[in-house]
Amino acid sequence: MISFETAFQKVLHFTLDWGEEKVSQLQANGRVLTEDIKADRDFPPFDRSTKDGIAINFSGIEKGLDIFKVEGILSAGMPQQSLSSDTHCFEIMTGAVLPNNADTVIMYEEIEIEAQLANISKRPKKGQNIHSKGSDEVKGAVLVEKGRIISPAIIGVLASVGKSAVRVKKLPTVCVVSTGNELVEISEQPLPHQIRKSNTFSLIAALKKVNIEPTQLHLADDRQLIENELQKALSNHDVLMLSGGVSKGKFDFIPDALEALGVEKIFHRIAQRPGKPFWFGITEKQKKVVFSFPGNPVSTFANYHVYFLPWLAKSLRIETTKQSVFLDETITPHPTLTLFLQVKTKFEKGCVIAKLIQGNGSGDLISLAKADGFIRIPAGETEFKKGSLFSFIPCT
Repeated sequence: MISFETAFQKVLHFTLDWGEEKVSQLQANGRVLTEDIKADRDFPPFDRSTKDGIAINFSGIEKGLDIFKVEGILSAGMPQQSLSSDTHCFEIMTGAVLPNNADTVIMYEEIEIEAQLANISKRPKKGQNIHSKGSDEVKGAVLVEKGRIISPAIIGVLASVGKSAVRVKKLPTVCVVSTGNELVEISEQPLPHQIRKSNTFSLIAALKKVNIEPTQLHLADDRQLIENELQKALSNHDVLMLSGGVSKGKFDFIPDALEALGVEKIFHRIAQRPGKPFWFGITEKQKKVVFSFPGNPVSTFANYHVYFLPWLAKSLRIETTKQSVFLDETITPHPTLTLFLQVKTKFEKGCVIAKLIQGNGSGDLISLAKADGFIRIPAGETEFKKGSLFSFIPCT
């Protein structure tokens, strides 16, 4: 049995790279960008009004004018017009192209218009209320650097530069595997000795949050069947994510089956709770990774967030930010095990405070629905006082 710290470093050591692909703009949301996004023209591409009002040439103000004749009305989307004289003006709407020979916009609140004459009630400043061409970015400038996670705001940038498709890092193909004769489909009525599948659905939902669409496989407790089906799954996927079958029971065939298939065991069993029987392995030749989690729901869920998500982030070269919370009670650590405890968080007086969720062990699925995440309690003998700061692993 190895320590949590050692197990975590070993998992992060075996990261992979699946290359890149081109996807449509909307499919790119949440993906990792692999190309710089550049401005295809100046932003904004023209001098534009930022207010509803009138556009004038400031030289008229310098001559002492305070009444201007209205030549017409300009709206957003109209081609550029030309102001014929510094004694004239155009009514102009927000977003409209500033006319040639105009350099100042006065908003409606500071003028009165009657009989096509605009009377100014407040002296303007030259150049006011204009969003100048290229003032945001010039043509060719890098608007979004590669390596960024594409957000809804970046989707908007892609649209603004005409990128209907974009290059992103490929995601791994994942097969989520459940094992056990006691599991039945969620649509079935379980017999007294059976339970409905739940772990795989939690894992599938979690994977969908990171844009991975996994396949699903269930295996009965039959050694040869397990070996045959895992061989197929390894051939067709980059990652196997198993739930159950890795403890020391007589029907826990997964470790032996994986070994027979040439999957190298990196470790099996970690000094942590929950999730102690976690089995992790790789195939060097095929570049495949196997995360085989214990079957209890809390163990599976904790290990997915503690190990798989950081592994995925490092594989995709995503920088992650460590989070910490203050615990609102005193706690005694386990002398030899790292603990991952479920907590509910709240924001209070500028700090994130965590309250322990009192579950009923690693088989208590219901407690997961009450928690925002896990805190990591290092092994040791010294009591942690209320207000101690702990690493936080969100799982909402």
